Amino acid sequence: MSMTSMVVLGLSIATVLLLLGAFLATLRQDRKGRTAEQPVEVAPIETPLPAPVSLPGHAGSDYADPRTIKVGDRIEVHGSPSRVLGAMHISWQGQQWVEFRLRDSARRVQWLSVEVRKGLAEGDQSHLEVLLWTDVPTQGMVPARSMLIMEGVEFFPLDRGTAAFRSEGSTGAPDRGLLDFADYRATDGRLLSFERIQGSSWTAAYAQPLAPGSISIVSRAS
Repeated sequence: MSMTSMVVLGLSIATVLLLLGAFLATLRQDRKGRTAEQPVEVAPIETPLPAPVSLPGHAGSDYADPRTIKVGDRIEVHGSPSRVLGAMHISWQGQQWVEFRLRDSARRVQWLSVEVRKGLAEGDQSHLEVLLWTDVPTQGMVPARSMLIMEGVEFFPLDRGTAAFRSEGSTGAPDRGLLDFADYRATDGRLLSFERIQGSSWTAAYAQPLAPGSISIVSRAS
């Protein structure tokens, strides 16, 4: 083979290699471009749902019904045992409720009020309100018709009136009579109530609302 033929052959091979390299480079760029153009599937970020709000249970089926408590029963309030010493059945302007006198294992006396309250607006469902009352020293205080301060907390008037009552068991009250009361609420929701049996002095107590299921009936009165 002549020198000229070898040079031509070499140039041809070099040209082919250059063309092949250019083709491969173009193919890589095309693949890269296509890959970049394809959207990457990312799972959408979902806003967390609010915590579910459990519906109130049904007294008597899902938990003990406080309205069935009787004098002489042994109950537990938040797991603390108490005995029902007596009950005052109270009526005022069509509303009726019961206040149970309790004595716990430390021989501390408390009151438990149970009342079915109507909704605030027309069409609202009635609800069962159960409050545990703890006595507070009044130091001769009388319920004012305006805001009053108890232990540094401002309380504003809610309801006030005179109710009729009937006693059962040991309550420290007559069998029947009239009961003056004045209820107050603080801005933080705390409740305060003054009560007096007509002819007696005022007493006061704070209220602690009890959630459904806070009360269990250990044993019934014989």
